[in-house]
Formats: sequence, structure tokens, C-alpha cells
Amino acid sequence: MQASSSTGELSRPDATKAARATQAPRPDADDLSWRILQLLNVFRVIVSVFLLLLFASADQPRIFGAQLPTLFVAVCGLYLGIGVSNMAAVSRRWPSRITQVSWSVAFDIAVITTLSHASGGISSGLANLLIIVIGASALVLPRKGTLLAGPLAVLAILGDQAWLLADTLPVAKDFTASGLLSGIILTMALLMDPLARRIQETEALARQRGVDLENLAELNQYIVQHLRESIVVVDKDNQVRLMNASAASILGSPRRRPAKHLSEVSHRLYMLLKAWRRNPEEFRQAQPSFIAADGDRVINPQFAPLRESGGDAMLIFLEDTSMLAEKVQQSKLASLGRLTASIAHEVRNPVGAMSHAAQLLRESAVMTSTERRLTDIIHTNGQRVSQIIENILQLSRRDTTTPERLQLENWVADFADEFSRTHQLDRDRLRVASAGPAPEIQIDPSQLHQVLWNLCENAFKYACPDDGPIDLKIGRLRGSERPYLEVGDRGKGISESDAERIFEPFFTGEDGGTGLGLFICRELCECNQATLIYQTRPGGGSVFRITFSDPQRWENNA
Repeated sequence: MQASSSTGELSRPDATKAARATQAPRPDADDLSWRILQLLNVFRVIVSVFLLLLFASADQPRIFGAQLPTLFVAVCGLYLGIGVSNMAAVSRRWPSRITQVSWSVAFDIAVITTLSHASGGISSGLANLLIIVIGASALVLPRKGTLLAGPLAVLAILGDQAWLLADTLPVAKDFTASGLLSGIILTMALLMDPLARRIQETEALARQRGVDLENLAELNQYIVQHLRESIVVVDKDNQVRLMNASAASILGSPRRRPAKHLSEVSHRLYMLLKAWRRNPEEFRQAQPSFIAADGDRVINPQFAPLRESGGDAMLIFLEDTSMLAEKVQQSKLASLGRLTASIAHEVRNPVGAMSHAAQLLRESAVMTSTERRLTDIIHTNGQRVSQIIENILQLSRRDTTTPERLQLENWVADFADEFSRTHQLDRDRLRVASAGPAPEIQIDPSQLHQVLWNLCENAFKYACPDDGPIDLKIGRLRGSERPYLEVGDRGKGISESDAERIFEPFFTGEDGGTGLGLFICRELCECNQATLIYQTRPGGGSVFRITFSDPQRWENNA
């Protein structure tokens, strides 16, 4: 896991957030009880409204309330009012859960028994509603309360039946049904208590598992977002499903946005993914790359299906080559120093001797034209080998830099004048343009001069041999605000296959080149905390961009 500090430790706000994510919030132990109380209120409203509708719709003989209609209607209205008012009380969770359920059970027993009495006793069937009341209360009341509510309901039923027996009302005296209902209620009161405990434990366990899963998801999200590696996940339709902060920075895309197609986020990455899907092995051999959204980083994508069979989703790792280059820079310099020492001693001197001997032979008066041509070949190739050795020697000394603060626009203007005079070019063939205020940079002027001179010579020699202009553009990158200097031409450009290799040592697409010019230019830029990249130019041609580090960054690293 990585946070904002370079040491790999979490900053204080991030550490607090991660710790909070691993702690499960304390669940409300009464949540189930309050929900049951609210359902009981809904039950009261539904029952009372239903009974009132039946009473109003049916004429003589009525299904319910036939014996004492006035009492029946009054009690139903009271039941409805209490049910509605209790909904507000339960929503506010006042008074306490035990208080509400205790008086609610007693109230329900009294109301249902009264409604049954007004409808003719046990034969009306209304007393069966006590089964629901006692069963629901058993899920809320403690064990002692449940064992008290059951007998209380039985006493109400038997008392109502005894009252009817002593009354002069012409009703059936069905003690068998009353006894059976009482037995059901007592049994339910006894059996519902362990069932209620089991339900509560199960719900608490489910709630805890849900909290654990939520915390795990948050922790996974936190880890992914703070990984050093840049990660993008796309589905089978190439819709972006996940993108951490590092990848969002590379692609220049906000992280918190609806899922978008990969082509909308980065068209170049989308085309590389299509190439990988067509032929993964060929893609690995080519190792293509693309430029980050900020324009100053070269990114190598690595694709991995989330399933071994190929799967629908694809995991994309975006590797910043500049980070890898920094890791191997010191080792490469040490090896290069040993190599150049050997070259200077073992190769340079013999090559110089052969070139000198060829030059002496060419001055001989008895040389034929064929022999002179052969000596010219020896001399020319000897000079070419000497130039390669000189380039490598310069590269081995690149770790010695003397950075200075420069006003980039003034410096480039002076360079353009010098380059034009040296090559006897019209001044308008090397055009300088600035986008915005002139930036200030910090770099070794001699090494920047070497890099820009090489880029301009390549442009005039290979890209614009027929009076074509070269554009030097100065500006700042959007987002990072890093200063840059571009060398652009309107030549034939570089093929896509060659564009991946132009910065490799000894690679050249033209006859007579050493293949070290662009390699040395990039190495010198890296030594000065700058980057050199190639891009195709809109409308045709090529652009080589040098992106400098801000002087403020140099001061912070000093």
C-alpha cells in the first residue's frame, strides 16, 4: 500500500481513514424490535380499517359487531387512532422499546378481546388475531415478558367466554374453541422465545457479515487507489470499470465519473488493447508505448485477463518508463564508464592509425584511381568509427552537469541565430514561437545546446531537405505546467514501427548515421531531469518535445 509519502508510510489522514475502515460500526441491537413494533402498528391500522369497512358495507346480519355495534365501532376507531399515533412514536423511538411493547401488548389483548365480545365471542374468530399479537410480541419482549403475555391473553379469552355465559345475550357458549385457542397461544408463547433469540442472533450475524464485507470492499478500494502501480480495469465491451488515482493521472481522466468507454479516456490505449486482443504474442515482442496525458512521460501498457481462459474483463498495468529509467541510471553509467575506457584504449588508437595510414597512401604519386577510391573508403569509415567513439565518450561524461537558470525564450532565440549563421540558412527557416509567458528553466546550457543542435540538424537533413521550415515552440503543458520546447517539421514523419525504436542505441533509418544521436539526446535530457519524446505532428510531420522540470522542483530536491 502506498500513500502520499515517498517512504511508503501512510500519512496521518490516510492512516486514520484506513483504521476507521477496518472497525465495524456498532450495530443497533434494538433495530429488529423497532421494525416489529412498526409492523404491529401497520397491523393495527389494516385490521381496524378492514373491520370498519366490513361493518359499514354489510347490513343485517353483520359479520362482525352484530351483538354490540356501537361498542364495536368505537373500539375500531380507537384501535385505528392508536395505530396511526404509534407510528410517529416508533419513528422517533420514544418512549423506550420495552415500554412501548409492554403497553402495546396489553392494549392489543384488551382491544381484540373487546371486539370479539362485541361480535359474539369466540365464534366470531376475531380472537384468533391474538395469535399474531402474541407471536410478534415474543420477538420483542424479554423471556419473562413473553411468558407473561401468553397467560394474560388466555385469561382474557376465558374471561370473555365466562362473561358471555353469564350474560343473557343469545350467543353460543363454545368453551372447546376457547380452550383450543388458549392452548395455541400458550404454546406459541413458549416456542417463540427461543425462535426470537435465534432470529436476533442470525440478524446480528448477518449485519456483522455485511459490515465486514463493506469494510473489506472499502479497504480493497483504498489499497487499489493508493497502489504505486497504475491500474485500469475494463470489461468485455471495453468500458472502464475501475481506475486508480495513479492511472487517472497518467490518462488525464477524473476518477469519480460514470463508466466510460476506454476510447474516450485514451484512444491510444484503446488501440493498443485491440492489438493485444488480436495477437498477444506479437504485442509482447513489439512492446509498444504511448505518451501520458501530461505529455512528459512514456508509458508501457501491460495487459492481463482476469481469467485464465481469456475472460471478459481485462486488467491493464500502466508502467511509467521514466521511473524505471531512474532506477537503472546509476548502474548504466558505471557500466558505460568502463566500456568507454576500453573503447578509447583498444579501438580509438588503432582506428586513428588506420585513418592516418590511408591518408598517407592517398598522397602517393603512384596511386591509381581505384586505389584512391579504396583509401577514401578506409578514411571515411575510420572517421565514422571515430565519431561513434566520441559520442559514446560524451555520453559517459553526461553525469557531470552544471545547471543554470535560463529564460528559455531568449536562449532559444540566440540559438536559432547561431544555428542559422552556422548552416547559412535563411532566418525564416528556423521559426521560434511562444505559447504564453516565457518560462524559466534550470538546465546545463551546453548539454541543452547539444540536444537541440542535434534535433535541428536531423530535421533539416532528413525531414525538410527542400527549403522546409523548422518550428521551435515554447510553452507549458496543461495540468503539470511544466515548461517544454518542441522541434517540429513537416517532413514525411517516422513510421509507427520505427517510432518505437528511434531512441535505441545504434538504430538508424538513414544511411550514414551512427544511430546514437537521439539516444544521446534522451540520455542528456534525463541527466537534467527532463524528458525527450517523439510524437506525430497533426497535419503531417514530426515533433520532438523536451519537457523540463520546474526550477522550484530543483530547489526542493537540493
